[in-house]
Amino acid sequence: MRVLVTGTTGVVGQEVVRALSRFGDDIELVRATRRPAHPDEVAWPMGQQPPPERLRGHWDAVVHTAASTRWTMTREEALAANVAPAEAVLDLVDDRTHLIHLSTAYADGTDAQDHAAPSGFGRYRNGYEWSKAECEDLVRRRHGGPLTIVRPPLIIGSRADGSIGRFTGPYTLVQCLVSGLAAAVVGSPDGYAELAPVDQVAEVVTETVTGRPPSSPCTQVIAGGDRCLRLGELLDTVCATLNEWRAERGIAPIAPPPFIAPERWHRFFLPLAEEHLSPVQLQVVRLLGMFESYTSLDRPFVPTRRAEDPATALARSVRWWADSRPRLASRIPQPWGVMA
Repeated sequence: MRVLVTGTTGVVGQEVVRALSRFGDDIELVRATRRPAHPDEVAWPMGQQPPPERLRGHWDAVVHTAASTRWTMTREEALAANVAPAEAVLDLVDDRTHLIHLSTAYADGTDAQDHAAPSGFGRYRNGYEWSKAECEDLVRRRHGGPLTIVRPPLIIGSRADGSIGRFTGPYTLVQCLVSGLAAAVVGSPDGYAELAPVDQVAEVVTETVTGRPPSSPCTQVIAGGDRCLRLGELLDTVCATLNEWRAERGIAPIAPPPFIAPERWHRFFLPLAEEHLSPVQLQVVRLLGMFESYTSLDRPFVPTRRAEDPATALARSVRWWADSRPRLASRIPQPWGVMA
């Protein structure tokens, strides 16, 4: 079985390669990425250059994980980073190729009136969500063969030990907590916060690659559903895990930041922040504000594959982060001040 995986230096791509490699000679695994970090990886700036000769020929399955997850992308940046690579991958597949496209659980978007702030992307909160929806539409229209779209939510470390190839997304919140930059959390403690362990995402992809291809386009949603964490539970788990790690080393605990209701934040606190905070503080405020829509969902997703025990996976992920970033995890939070 000849299988191509794109984006193999990314969080999900690394884990998918690890999972598929266990099949040994049963799978001829080829890896493609923009910036190779391993001798077996093929360099391919997808969407910018034609594919190398090694990537041509029939593929039994193509797993397209390559993407930029940056929430601050403009429309042009998102088209270049995500839509153009998807178009390039479509040129490699034929009607017998099972295309597995990694998307996001947020690709359906939400009513613009429910967004924390206007985005310029209609139903989508940012350029990442919008571009992943565009990619889904693209692969559905153009691929005539078997198609599976995999939609994970925010991704954390593995279920076994919390390991992950790169600290992105939710880990920004963890770092801000220990530095004191997260002076408050905007959102409702009862809001839903969907998380999925990276190894479970790879498990779904691997089962899709090695299983029977679907007769019609299929969408797999990985989510906690009615067992999803609430934002208050998420913050309690993160702080408790960090403080346990800090106590083992004789370091003072951190205090959980207070919650601020979104309405109060946008009407009162944000205008004050924009007037009185330093540029660095304001940048952090805006960055953390992007999490608001993701950690205070008014309802959880309906999963086709339920995320297993997200609280335990989150605790292990936080401890893995602390073990990997001990200087950051040991910081003594500094209280915020205002500009004179």
